[in-house]
Amino acid sequence: MTNIASHDAVRFGNTELPPEQQEALRKAIRVEWATMGFLVVTTTMVFLVLGNSQAMKAAWIEDLLSFLPPISFLVAAHAIRKPPSEKHPYGYHRSTGVAHLVAAVALTVMGGYLLVESGLGLLKAEHPTIGGIELFGNTIWLGWLMMAVMIITSAPPVFLGRAKMKLAEKLHDKVLYADADMNKADWMTAIAAVAGVAGIGMGLWWADYAAALIISASILHDGFKNTRAAVSALMDKRAMTYDDGKPHPLGRQLDEYLRSLDWTEDAKSRIRDEGHVFHVESFVVPAGKATPSLEQLEAAREACVAMDWKVQDMVIVPVAELPSEFLPGPTPGAEH
Repeated sequence: MTNIASHDAVRFGNTELPPEQQEALRKAIRVEWATMGFLVVTTTMVFLVLGNSQAMKAAWIEDLLSFLPPISFLVAAHAIRKPPSEKHPYGYHRSTGVAHLVAAVALTVMGGYLLVESGLGLLKAEHPTIGGIELFGNTIWLGWLMMAVMIITSAPPVFLGRAKMKLAEKLHDKVLYADADMNKADWMTAIAAVAGVAGIGMGLWWADYAAALIISASILHDGFKNTRAAVSALMDKRAMTYDDGKPHPLGRQLDEYLRSLDWTEDAKSRIRDEGHVFHVESFVVPAGKATPSLEQLEAAREACVAMDWKVQDMVIVPVAELPSEFLPGPTPGAEH
């Protein structure tokens, strides 16, 4: 992985990254490795104080699942360096989407399993117990250690999540965004686990299962949300922003530029998000129905590619009228 962070990271396939994105990718790789190191420590700490608490078990499994997004990101960051080939003419950018889907399905399955297990424990009224532990010659309640570990390990993921969120926007990386989104919500898992353990200490046996249900529901929610986003992306959904909040503005910018050319009457583009980079098909109606020259088409294409580093592949297709039936949104001509 060292080579990715130093030299090979300057490219996504055939796309050479601008300096800002090169530095963002290097930082993202370092942050994900730091996340992995942090998770090794936290999962070990939580395992050592696990006890019989269902909430602690759910929190520990969530920590284990938190390895998936960083691993997915690092694997995809390695795969997308490969240039397009005869067998993969669009390159290997979809590796990001595949990694996203694998991690999301794992979250969904495990979240569902924990939800069912915690629900059955609550229905069966199984009373969890937390014993004592010998520490420095004194016997103390294990619950204090459980709560201390959860509180200590709750803060770092929030700061890691914020750092990843900024990098995800710069790189247009949805796996990194999903990881950041999960990290930012980790403090809720810690609070739920602390509440569950405290409930056992106060004789409220059901509080532990209630906390486990909250943690399980959080895992399941993350799984569903990310599975839906990953599947939509692999099915060539309209290109969206890195957080899937709205259609990516690049399509509008490309259309505005193409319409501004003196040899075009109208233009509309559809964009396929390949993972980090876009494949663009722009349909243009030539002014006066005159066929544009190869020089005009090539100049327009080069200007569009230069607009944004994410435009890796682009084709401009002269047409007699816009094929509005498969283009996103209403065509400009339909508004008048």
